[in-house]
Amino acid sequence: MKYSKREILSRAYKIPEIKFEDQRLTSFAGLIVFQPLLLRLRIKDRLRSCFNHLKVSPIFGHHIITLLLIIHLIIGYRKLRDIDYYKDDPMVKRLLGLNRLPDVATISRALADTDKEGIKKIRQLCRDLVIERLKKVRIYRLTLDFDGVVFSTNGRNIEGTAVGYNRKKKGARSYYPLFCTIAQTGQVFDVYHRPGNVHDSRGAEEFIIECIDLIRKELLWVKIEVRMDSAFFSDAIVSVLDALSIEFSISVPFERFVELKQIVQGRKRWRHINDTWSYFESQWRPKKWSSRYRFIFIRQRCKEIYKEPVQLDMFIPHEYGYEFKVIVTNKQTTAKKVLMYHNGRGTQENIFGELRSQSQIDYIAVRRLHGNQLYMMAAILAHNLTRELQMAANSRSRGTTEKRAALWEFEELSTIRHRLLQRAGRFTEQGGKLTLTMSSNNTVKRDLLHFLDRLEKVA
Repeated sequence: MKYSKREILSRAYKIPEIKFEDQRLTSFAGLIVFQPLLLRLRIKDRLRSCFNHLKVSPIFGHHIITLLLIIHLIIGYRKLRDIDYYKDDPMVKRLLGLNRLPDVATISRALADTDKEGIKKIRQLCRDLVIERLKKVRIYRLTLDFDGVVFSTNGRNIEGTAVGYNRKKKGARSYYPLFCTIAQTGQVFDVYHRPGNVHDSRGAEEFIIECIDLIRKELLWVKIEVRMDSAFFSDAIVSVLDALSIEFSISVPFERFVELKQIVQGRKRWRHINDTWSYFESQWRPKKWSSRYRFIFIRQRCKEIYKEPVQLDMFIPHEYGYEFKVIVTNKQTTAKKVLMYHNGRGTQENIFGELRSQSQIDYIAVRRLHGNQLYMMAAILAHNLTRELQMAANSRSRGTTEKRAALWEFEELSTIRHRLLQRAGRFTEQGGKLTLTMSSNNTVKRDLLHFLDRLEKVA
């Protein structure tokens, strides 16, 4: 269909007069899709139970503050002071069940008053929500990834931080929490808080066993498998996983074992996987270890970096070399499948990247340790609830793959935020019926109604 120029073009030069009036306008009309999800999961009541041991009785309880932080992060804000920019938004107030949002000072005091027991209970809530989803999925193989992430504090003296190894900000005080993530759902199962001056494996063995025991207790039919990097390579961790009949793959640090270099250099025949990968295996035991395990020696054919200045790459012939790595595992499948399985750990880095850039998990909100832990848990819950929203509304897109990719094709939180959540709307009430009116955009209408219809069916 053709349109005339008059129908398309518009001349607008005059700047209109600007007025600010109290109206029932919202900038986040798409948040309506989270309302049935929060009601179905009883998030508000369950958050209240996490803090019912606190004797103080402020108007804004800790459960309200925590839910506000979750919404705050879902709609894309970072600093606590940013709450001033939407404190009159009726959609946010409706989700929280409030007529007025708390000010920044009230939120800061609530974070400062948070205690260890509250953090323990909210961690349990996070685990419970993930387990409830896994029970609905009914999967029979569950992959746990463990790794730590550094959160720097920009030189401020924050409780619970310490100066440790920090590749990007040397000398900065930091936290170094250890995460357990679920590969099949892309959610964070649990987090173990640590200061920044500890080794990656500090407290890892106890944390790993705790996560495995919790899942085995609730999901009796599940076969658990674990993936970790070289920081967790130790006789203690390998032995306990093997004793628990947990399938695992762990990267082996070359720098700690001179024998590995000699074994690789002395090897003449490598078994072919494809044009890039080749391998050989050995039942090996490091000194002072009690048992032998399956070690898979892998080399990757790759282009060597040409460091000299060049004018055009087409005139420089590429030289090929090899990169080497070793994996210890108790899996009985082929070396190719073990390699693909272990390389699937890269999806956890994607989760960490999304937690940093879109859930603001690395933001240090206050000076107190438990307040920062609560903010971190709010960021994790914001991420997990966004994944839960998509899993509740959409069907699985794939089965179990060699790399243990997520069973759903998830949209990032920023994509959902820009496409759906950040939509202008107006609340009106006609004949006693509350109505939320938005612009007539067919794509937004289709996606919004899709989420609401599916959430109504699974309620």
